[in-house]
Amino acid sequence: MIIHDYDPQTPSMIRLEPFYGERKHLVDKCLILFSKEIHDHLLSQYDCAVIGRIGACNGYTPIYSFSLEGEPVAFYLSAIGSAIASGSCYEVHWQTGATKFVMFGSCGSLDGEATRGRYIVPTEAYRGEGASYYYAPAADYIGVKNADKVAAILSELGAPWVKGRVWTTDSMLRETVGLVQRRKAEGCVAVEMELAGVEALCSFYGLELYDFLEAGDVLAESGYDATGLKSANHHLGKLFLALEIAKQI
Repeated sequence: MIIHDYDPQTPSMIRLEPFYGERKHLVDKCLILFSKEIHDHLLSQYDCAVIGRIGACNGYTPIYSFSLEGEPVAFYLSAIGSAIASGSCYEVHWQTGATKFVMFGSCGSLDGEATRGRYIVPTEAYRGEGASYYYAPAADYIGVKNADKVAAILSELGAPWVKGRVWTTDSMLRETVGLVQRRKAEGCVAVEMELAGVEALCSFYGLELYDFLEAGDVLAESGYDATGLKSANHHLGKLFLALEIAKQI
């Protein structure tokens, strides 16, 4: 079973040198984006340079760098899902040297009253995916270690926020009524698709992850409401906050 696949005793068979050469040290910080509109906004507003690329047989994802108040900061458009998002994070670390990652995106609210008008600062992520079990001992939840730091920065900026557990799922098509009720009963305020895996990988390799979310669609007892999803996906307010977090970490 996958819950038994955490193996810290033996080395990985696959190394990144054959794909990317020796590890580089170009930046300290990197933004993990999920919105193509936010990605393109950065490209249009800053003088950006390609400093690497995540490669695969289905194409390449560029890794860019720009100057944030004189400091080089990387960013890239991540694929959706825990397995790909976590692996890409480490490939970007290898190619750029970044050790501090600011990840921000949208999520589904499991508690509309708690999340309405507030950013979400995850404290723990339910491991309803597969990648995290290769990087951390089996458990239902993984702690998000920099939650307090993110909350403190949001407070300093005057941004409203709520802390809470979130549910990382591998399949949005199987967020069933029963599973939503179960996660809500455990204190989850939102559901998303990357955090458990990326947090587990970062902790395993000694990297720092700073994550916050904006709720869009709502999974409620009265039904499913996707009205706010597009806005939450592409709202530029998240980028402003992420840039401020990047300055302070």
